[in-house]
This record gives sequence, structure tokens and C-alpha cells, in this order.
Amino acid sequence: ALAYAFGLAQAPYFNQGEIHYARDLAALNEQGVYITPGTLTAAPRFTFGQFNAQPDAYWFAFANNAIVSRSDGAWVEKSGPVWYEHLSGERRKIGLENRPQHGRIRMLAIGNTAVCYLISRDPLTLPRYIRLGKFMSKARVTVTEQPVNIVQRQNQQLDILLNPADLPPEYRLAAFDLVAVPPTPLALNVVLSGQFYGVGDGRCLPIGMRFNVEQI
Repeated sequence: ALAYAFGLAQAPYFNQGEIHYARDLAALNEQGVYITPGTLTAAPRFTFGQFNAQPDAYWFAFANNAIVSRSDGAWVEKSGPVWYEHLSGERRKIGLENRPQHGRIRMLAIGNTAVCYLISRDPLTLPRYIRLGKFMSKARVTVTEQPVNIVQRQNQQLDILLNPADLPPEYRLAAFDLVAVPPTPLALNVVLSGQFYGVGDGRCLPIGMRFNVEQI
């Protein structure tokens, strides 16, 4: 998500349900660009609000007594008040649903701060603001260039979120806390041994991380 939010990978304005992660992230691998997941710097603070109930889908729309979502590989159209889904050459009418369309939602509150690390062979220009989340909330970006040196560590514990699938095969997870979030589980408090980038803020980052597009 951060690769798209920072503009490192471009998301098309219109999408017919096709997923382009493999193509987009493979291009970043070729450029030597990798960005870690964002990690909150303190305990999360939440706020609650009222909002129309909605599915956890990449695209949805509100219809009359129905919430329209789209299956993978499908596209939808609206004809008058009626919505239709096109999948595998078939056209299906989206019917009414007996579920509430209004409820309460919990969101990260204003003031939460997160940190991520962007590794690149070449200098990059990053935006001052990005948009994140289901509601495309605006987040301010503070960029700090860090001095880096290569260090060897045994049983090094990392206090940032990592994607285990993006680690080089020579790294073995000795211990970690699993964080189950879509689209892929992340690991926190990882214990690793091997070569690391020693970053100026005192953290260590595994060398050779890249987007694991082969399994997408």
C-alpha cells in the first residue's frame, strides 16, 4: 500500500478488477526500491464514528437496499437503479440484501505517527503528503535521510513490522509476533541473524529485502 501511496508504483484511475501487484512491484525490484510496512511509534489511538456499513473490498458502491461489491476478475455496471456484475462472460443482477447499512466504525485518530523505511539505489523525491486507508485520509510525510553502514548481528531483534515473504531466503525467523492483516500477514519483534543495514536511528534492517512478486 505504501508503494502506491508514495507514488513509487502507479495505480490506474479505472480498474476492471485486475490485480497488477506482480507487474508494479517487479518494476520496483528492478529499480532497487523497497519500502517496509509502516509501524506505529506509540500505542494506537482510535476514534469512533457513524458511517454506512461497507464491505472490506477494493471497490464498492451504495445501491437501494444493497451494497454493491465486485468479485475478483469482474466488473459492474449500473442501469437505472439496478446494478449488474459481469464475470466470465455472464451478466448477473445484484439483488437486495437483508443487512444493516448503517453502523459505527473504529478508525485511527488524528495524531497517530508511524515510521517506515524506504531503501533505494538512487535518490528519490517523495511527496509531503499522502493518502491512506479506506477513506483516503491525508497523512503528512516527514523525510529523514539516515546514514547507513553494514553490520553483522546474531539474534538481532527488530521492533518494526516486516513482511516475512520479502526477506531473503538466507534469513531464518528465530522468533516473531504474527500480525494478521490483509492482504498478507506481517511480523513484529522479529529475531534474525545475518547482515543488516545499521541505520542512523539505531535500528537494523535486513539486507536484500525485495517484493516477493513470484508468489503473487
